[in-house]
Amino acid sequence: MADTVIVVALLLVAVSATAAVAVRDPVRQALVLSVLGVVLAVLFTVLQAPDVALSQLAVGSALTPLLLLLAFHKVKRRGRKEGRHR
Repeated sequence: MADTVIVVALLLVAVSATAAVAVRDPVRQALVLSVLGVVLAVLFTVLQAPDVALSQLAVGSALTPLLLLLAFHKVKRRGRKEGRHR
């Protein structure tokens, strides 16, 4: 039973990582990256590493995608401002 859960979690990681690479829009990539972080946290929980899972949940699922989205927003806004001055 435990081996089946590990295999399913690994398959979910492979699918979500492939989706993160396949998506072309940067905002959607950040959102898929967040899903990948949650799936990795589940995998670490299944592998009985709850401390690593909590770290992954905080950093990989919340903080990194949030920082990426804020950076995309700032770059897009700066690009609009520079486009008006030309």
